[in-house]
Amino acid sequence: MVKTQDTISTVLKKPDLGVFVRLRFVRIRLDHISEISVFGFGLKPSLHRFTVGTPLNQTTPDPTDTNIVEIRDVSKHYADGDVKALDDVSLQIAKGEFVSIVGPSGCGKSTLLNMIGILDRPTSGRVYFDGHCVDPSMNLDQLRSEKIGFVFQSFHLVPNLTAIENVQLPMLPGKLAPSARVARAKALLDSVGLSDRLNHRPAQLSNGQRQRVAICRALANGPSLVLADEPTGALDSQGGRAIMDILETICHDSAATLVVVTHDETLADRSDRQIRLCDGKIVSN
Repeated sequence: MVKTQDTISTVLKKPDLGVFVRLRFVRIRLDHISEISVFGFGLKPSLHRFTVGTPLNQTTPDPTDTNIVEIRDVSKHYADGDVKALDDVSLQIAKGEFVSIVGPSGCGKSTLLNMIGILDRPTSGRVYFDGHCVDPSMNLDQLRSEKIGFVFQSFHLVPNLTAIENVQLPMLPGKLAPSARVARAKALLDSVGLSDRLNHRPAQLSNGQRQRVAICRALANGPSLVLADEPTGALDSQGGRAIMDILETICHDSAATLVVVTHDETLADRSDRQIRLCDGKIVSN
């Protein structure tokens, strides 16, 4: 745990996912927060706190819906409509399914992942999450924090924090007591074989170990949907297989849906279903 009341200001950026997250801790310890700001998902910084907007559990879903995500007739245009990143895309992803998104560079994979993860708004069309039609009046920050876990190719761990502290970050805005946060983070790290690395900082870990910490962080709040953008891209083939074994096992055991963007056909072959994109359109599903 953090022993001194340091000021930590860290900016994590993933341009191809359209994610800009700034976590600001002003003279804090992890067990005593004086300020935490989480803002910016999508094209413009969002100043929403976790109490702004309508919570997901106060909207009315379709009780017969078995899909975690549904995208209906979604298009996404950039540069005054000249660039069509997505072109009239429709798909459904069932609860508990393992789906891979594949296709050549620039085909719209990351943009589609943006839509699935509610990180960007479509130019046209609708996105549904767990039976709810997503709209700006909802508390989207809270939805993402509680329901969706993100795993990135470049890990995006906070370098000043230890493994167990990094895993606790998504839990900070919640209602868990500090002791419960620590216990959950420790249990997650134990489950991926890092019980002896709890107090190691990212620089003291291998790439494979860093990605395991990142997976634990993504799972910290028990999400129903886990999105992984090239999760094995920074690893060798053996390390990549180990990471996918961990992701698949944990998501299966927790009944979470797993969606992976990848260029690796071997990895894609492990999924229940492949969504193949070309020029912003789904060519096979």
